[in-house]
Amino acid sequence: MGTLDKPSAGTVTIDGEDITGMKDSQLTRLRRHKIGFVFQFHNLIPVLTALENVELPLLTAGMKPRPAKERAALMLERVGLKERLTHLPDEMSGGEQQRVAIARALANHPKIILADEPTGDLDTKTGSEVVQIMYESAKKENASVLVVTHDPVVADRAEKLFEMRDGIITKGTQQRPREAFRLRAIEPVPPEPARSLSQPN
Repeated sequence: MGTLDKPSAGTVTIDGEDITGMKDSQLTRLRRHKIGFVFQFHNLIPVLTALENVELPLLTAGMKPRPAKERAALMLERVGLKERLTHLPDEMSGGEQQRVAIARALANHPKIILADEPTGDLDTKTGSEVVQIMYESAKKENASVLVVTHDPVVADRAEKLFEMRDGIITKGTQQRPREAFRLRAIEPVPPEPARSLSQPN
């Protein structure tokens, strides 16, 4: 769906467009304007400030500098980073960096946000806050959010859940009961340590 790989069969339609047969230049343009990406490890440019990191994809898409700067500042304000515009990534916490990544993903008015384990590098409390901000910000921008996650906190906030095993979607549910999901979130009991052949039974 991120258009970095092409499907081996079938078709993929994004915002009414069949992307299956698109050329690389068309896919690049589609990603630039209709898809926002949020990664596990932020992928911010270390020598750019928070404002510049969010501003960059806007400039790349052809927006003029002044409106790009205003749009970037607005998105950072929406994710609670109004006071951190001039900070570099290594001057911010992991949660703050991920919020910059969310602002960057939403800056260009995308139709879809693709988030790959967005809380994987964060503690539980920070991860929960970041996910809440991501969903609320996307809602204001009328963007859909598709998240790949192993985190039950993230999954529990989704409107629809799809379970994938060995590359195959095995189950899809809408508004899954919290109790049922909590049962699935219990970690398996670790296996007993293997015995050495030299140990007596």
